[in-house]
Order: sequence, then structure tokens, then C-alpha cells
Amino acid sequence: MISAAIVKELREKTNAGMMDCKKVLTETNGDLEAAIKLLRERGIAKAGAKADRAANEGIITARVNAGATAGILLELNCETDFVSKNENFQAFVAEIADTLAGESAADHTAALAVKKGDLSIEDTVKAKVVEVGENLQFRKYVRFDAAAGGVIAAYIHPPGKVGVLIEVGTTKSESAGTDAFKELIKDLTLHIAACAPKGLSREDIPAAIVDAEREIFRARLADSGKPENIIENILKGQVNKFFAESCFLEQPFVKDDKQTVTQLLEAKGKELGDTLTVTRFVRFGLGE
Repeated sequence: MISAAIVKELREKTNAGMMDCKKVLTETNGDLEAAIKLLRERGIAKAGAKADRAANEGIITARVNAGATAGILLELNCETDFVSKNENFQAFVAEIADTLAGESAADHTAALAVKKGDLSIEDTVKAKVVEVGENLQFRKYVRFDAAAGGVIAAYIHPPGKVGVLIEVGTTKSESAGTDAFKELIKDLTLHIAACAPKGLSREDIPAAIVDAEREIFRARLADSGKPENIIENILKGQVNKFFAESCFLEQPFVKDDKQTVTQLLEAKGKELGDTLTVTRFVRFGLGE
């Protein structure tokens, strides 16, 4: 039985996390010095000392399988742009992405626990801190597994500061192989990267955000002297404008602002004789 007191002592001596301390103490049968040595070998002790330093640089990367039925998007951060441009760090991020692409981790917590060699992804990142000399954080991760008829695609805006993962649904399997569909899905990811929609549709925008925007609009109109019913009508129009700017499906398409994204999907669907739907998307912005 590993006591709370010895875990506390190990944490104070190494600045490592509680779970890391418990793990190595179990492995060393409560031998404090052996546990300290093991933490140092794994880089966790030194990593802990840097854990409170801001890590807002780094790389966003993605992997999509050959059949476009599954994909991942992840962000791994460092402290400086100098390290993010280093080939060694870039190769390390690629190794993490390749490892996770071959697994089925559904969320960030599961991804941290995936094994890379003898260590988990979490411990692998901590060990890398010793080599790099900066705080590193595996900050974000998402995985999409397509539904029937769904196609997964990704886009990384060079040099890895913005990344997008999307699922587009079809009703005809042959659509995915056409040049028109491939062009569409690329354009959709470019649009998301450039326009940063807050949600897919109005239902995806949290009510608290909408209410906050409405109060901002109301405050601007407070001294206008207009009757309350007129103010309410103006507010409805401004909230609708907010939705049009924030919801992916309502946004003017970045390459042709005379049509919305929904109209683009309808037009491409008609061209392909299919019904195309964007099922979901996620956009990562570095450090956000």
C-alpha cells in the first residue's frame, strides 16, 4: 500500500504529478529514491518544473486514413516559435500523430493513455521536455469516425497554425470519388480555416453567447430614443446577422460571397445528383 505521505514527499522532491508519483512508487514498491530515479529517467521530474510555463506555440497536424472513413486532428504546443520550427520537434509531433492515427482513441483523455513504445503518449511528451528544454503540452485532440456515406477530410494551413477536420455526408458512394466532390470538400475546409465559424448551425451556438450578443446590441440602442417595439425588431435583425456571420451553413462562401455554404452544398449536390450534408467539423487555432 502506497501511503499518501510518501506520494506527497515524492511530489515535493520532483514536482511531478500525483498519478505519475503513485505509478512509479507502485513500480518500485515504495522505494522513494528508486522512484525519483525512475521519474528522472522518464523525464517527468524535470518536465514538472516547466509545467507552469506558457506553451502557446507549436504545431497542429492531422491524419486521415486511406478510405477517408476516419481522421484525427491534434495540437501539440511548445513555448517558442524557434522550437516549433525545429525539425526534431516537427518529427516528434509527426510520430505522435502517426501513433494515434493507428489507434482508436475517441477523445483527448484516451489519446493521452495510448502507448508509444513503453510509455503512454502523456509520458512520452513529458520525457521530450528534457530534450527540448521547454514546456510541451499535448493540448487538443479530436477523432472523427464517419457514419455510413460519410467522408472525412482535413486541412492544415501552413505552417500548422490552423487545422480543420470535417465530415461530409453523401447518399451515393460514388460521389466521393468525383473531382467535383474533392474540390468541394477542400473548399469547405479552406472556408472553415479562414472564416472560423462558431458552430455548424444556430443550434450549435450556446444560448449564453447569443444572449451576450443581444445585450451588447441592446446597450448600443439604449440611448437611441426609439420605442421598445422598434428596438426589439432591430434586435431581431442584428441577432439574425450575428447568426449569419457565425453559423457555418449560413455564412457567405469565402470564394463566392453571393451564395451561402448551404447554397453551395445544394448546388454541388444537384450537380452530382446527390444530397450532400456537412455532418460536423472542428477547427483548431494554435494556442486558442
